[in-house]
Amino acid sequence: MADDQMLQEHRQQWLGFVKLMTWSVVLTITVLAGMAIFLL
Repeated sequence: MADDQMLQEHRQQWLGFVKLMTWSVVLTITVLAGMAIFLL
């Protein structure tokens, strides 16, 4: 049972990390696109 609980906790942490990385990539692309539009 403890292993299953640890697995669920690890899975939740992994999903949170993936969500953070997704938002980071989207923000970076948005900033770069904005710089390309306004600085050229």
